[in-house]
Amino acid sequence: MTSVFEGASDMDDLSAQPWRDVPREEAQWIRPHLPKLADIMVEGVVRHVPEYARRDDPHYQEVVRVAVSRAMGHFVRMIADPDAPWQEVHQVFFDIGYGEAVEGRDLEHLQSALRVASRTAWRYLAREAERLRKPRDVAISLTEVNFAYLDLLASAAAQGYSRAREKAAGEREQRRNRLMSLLLSDPPVPREVVAEQAGLAGWTLPGRLAVIALAPRPGSGGEGPTGLPPFLLSGLDRGRPCLVMPDPDRPGGPDRLTATLAGWTGAVGPSVPLEQAGVSLRWAHRTLDLVTGGGLDGTRGKDAEPGTLVYADRHLPELLLQEGRTLAETAARHRLAALAKVGPQRGARLAATMLECLKHGFNATDAADALCVHPQTVRYRMAQLHDLFDYDIEDPDLRLELMLLLPVWLRQNAPDGH
Repeated sequence: MTSVFEGASDMDDLSAQPWRDVPREEAQWIRPHLPKLADIMVEGVVRHVPEYARRDDPHYQEVVRVAVSRAMGHFVRMIADPDAPWQEVHQVFFDIGYGEAVEGRDLEHLQSALRVASRTAWRYLAREAERLRKPRDVAISLTEVNFAYLDLLASAAAQGYSRAREKAAGEREQRRNRLMSLLLSDPPVPREVVAEQAGLAGWTLPGRLAVIALAPRPGSGGEGPTGLPPFLLSGLDRGRPCLVMPDPDRPGGPDRLTATLAGWTGAVGPSVPLEQAGVSLRWAHRTLDLVTGGGLDGTRGKDAEPGTLVYADRHLPELLLQEGRTLAETAARHRLAALAKVGPQRGARLAATMLECLKHGFNATDAADALCVHPQTVRYRMAQLHDLFDYDIEDPDLRLELMLLLPVWLRQNAPDGH
């Protein structure tokens, strides 16, 4: 008596090339049916897969028929000669998969068509085998061959589909990289050149844009972030990742990228017209240099946290001073020389008080809140400041100059530990 487990083992012992198990002479009775079988298979695909129902396109119908005819012809040839070459039929279905991707159809439609064609062929051959009273083992073997052959054709088509997608993605990426290079060129390239490349890259030219410079992140291999939304252009400038964001003035602006840029420190250049992208890039880089160098006020707290973007246009005084740093340092030493005469500790307290008073219109209460001291302390220090300087520190004509120079003086003269 045969064991149940022995039976299961026999059923699991499937051949990797089941066409070798079919007697070669079986090909003889199948071959005359191929023309009719091709017609039935094409009709089944057209009826059951709407994406392939192009009855008004004779050329397309002929392509489907040729593919089916070659596949079935090779199917029978393999039974007659198990060592028959695969190259031709593999290339046919590779090309079909490639074409599906190029035409923008989903691979699922092609797989559905292959399944329908396979089932149609199997039913036809099963009925014919029964009519000819073929042994049951022959019918079973033909079924196995049919399924195995379907897998091989589907694999060839999937390879072609993947190759086309990879090529398209590669070409698209190259075009987007070229577009970004054109946008950031200095001097700017003609707008019509940029517009042509944008069309090739599938990127809509905005009226305004902003460039985001990112600090390279350890472990990123020098590349920028992945998984970016398609409206962003991504690339490298001077070895550092950067992004081009269209229409940054829309509600939310670059803040929408906070989650996408988690773990990255970045600086957003000003919003500029398309032809001034290079300007936004320069200011983004300068802002990022100050952030990573600790030279931008307030960036050691919230703004310096990874994933937070620092905006260039919110730090204009620091950036402008950085541009003329040597001149600013010289001017600060001259204009605020009186502070150095009272010693580093006292000079720093008076300078900080003077700066906050300038910011708050010499309102002692508001300045005291910013300094976390009593208002009377502010008034006392302001009296000292008036005595120190030989000019009116509340002169409106000097206010902007003093507000720019005081942070420079404080950085130069901060006492140890401050």
